[in-house]
Amino acid sequence: MTVSPERILKLCRVLKGFDPHEDLSLADYLKAIPRLSSLSDVPPGTPVLVRGDVDCKPGPQVGQEDIRLRSMKATLEFGKSRGWKQIVFGHLGRKQPDKPIGSLAKVAKRLGEILGCEVPLIEDWLDEATNSVKPQVNEKIAASASGSVLMLQNVRAYDVETVLWKAKEKALPDIAQKLAAVANSLAEKVASVYVNEALSAGSLDASSTIVPLAMKRVALGDYIAREFEGPMQECLQAQLVVFSGIKIDKLDDLDAMIARGTIRTIFSAGSLAMALKKADALLAGKDFCLGVTEDPAHKDKPYYIPPERIEQAKRMVQAGKKHGIEFVLPVDFKLADEGVVEKLQPGDQQFDVGPKTIALFERKISEFIEAHRGKSAVAFHNGVFGMFEDPKFEAGTKAFVAQLKRMKDSGIKVYVGGGEGGTALEKYGQPDWVTHCFTAGGTVLNALGAEPVPYLVALRAAAVGK
Repeated sequence: MTVSPERILKLCRVLKGFDPHEDLSLADYLKAIPRLSSLSDVPPGTPVLVRGDVDCKPGPQVGQEDIRLRSMKATLEFGKSRGWKQIVFGHLGRKQPDKPIGSLAKVAKRLGEILGCEVPLIEDWLDEATNSVKPQVNEKIAASASGSVLMLQNVRAYDVETVLWKAKEKALPDIAQKLAAVANSLAEKVASVYVNEALSAGSLDASSTIVPLAMKRVALGDYIAREFEGPMQECLQAQLVVFSGIKIDKLDDLDAMIARGTIRTIFSAGSLAMALKKADALLAGKDFCLGVTEDPAHKDKPYYIPPERIEQAKRMVQAGKKHGIEFVLPVDFKLADEGVVEKLQPGDQQFDVGPKTIALFERKISEFIEAHRGKSAVAFHNGVFGMFEDPKFEAGTKAFVAQLKRMKDSGIKVYVGGGEGGTALEKYGQPDWVTHCFTAGGTVLNALGAEPVPYLVALRAAAVGK
């Protein structure tokens, strides 16, 4: 089976937002995509390409910084037991100017320790001049024994893997030609059966979004399917959400979650809170200075909040209050010099919430606990409250992790998004302080928010022939 550039172009236009995606729920996508068990009839010795969650830096011992690798174990054991030759591929980090791309050598070694077998790493596997897999790859797969697990070196070593990230609309036809060449070469020379077991790989990487189209059969891995079918479905029913962080585009996800009608309390900090704070003030006929985050001189910074995001926040606050949603926002802010203010000046930048906000958040959590005592309730926490990696600005995040435990101890189901939220839980708490912590941040927000998860769109397209 080969995939045409035209079919890839059609998918690329949807993934990039140039064409609308189908109006489908998360459940609709999951229903259309086969599960791992559907591949039970794949015979021993068959090469199977596994998009793995390999973006990690393992610590000295198994169990340290390798949770994503361990999440793949059941799927890879399933393939080993059936004698498949599994070829794991995925990314580690991203290319940076004047810096070598990270190697998966340590990742392959740790995966081998987890599985109890050697996992050879195949270097230099793609010819970028022709966008085709080099002959040595097929030779190594052919020479491997049934039940083997191999790994391809970091897919992001090759520009074609991330070519969709910043692609302009007019460039897509040419890009589709290159992507078709890579996808078809992988199907011909590596494997034509594909399993996605990379929950966190929610970017527009070719390995996740394009390669499935060239495959004869596709499936969701065991772990990723359970995450989508269980914890994420419960998060869709959350009454309380904690949304924070520096990425203002998370407003889109929060907007979609509000529209579902289950949320009653929203806690926010970081740039998200700044947008909501100013919106709330403007709706009351007042104003609120956001400091450097609204200064056009900083528009190239990740914390900058453009005027259109303030307008979006105004619509969200109006709609939220109309439906009885309470917005719990910071009332004081810690600045770079560790001073605490209740009003920001034009040159100010917040690095954490202040002590009054910490106390406010604790009081509001107490109110939520009392209001839901003896009832079924779900809370979803995403992000951190400031530059928590610096001890001077960790107080807000550290204090709120304790509030997660309070809710869990009171019978509330507490879910934590991956990324920084998961890092904070690991740093300031214990895994059993919450009901579940995801191994992915952005993917969870996609699933709960405004846009479908890119690889689910691709897998569905591959499965139903669209």
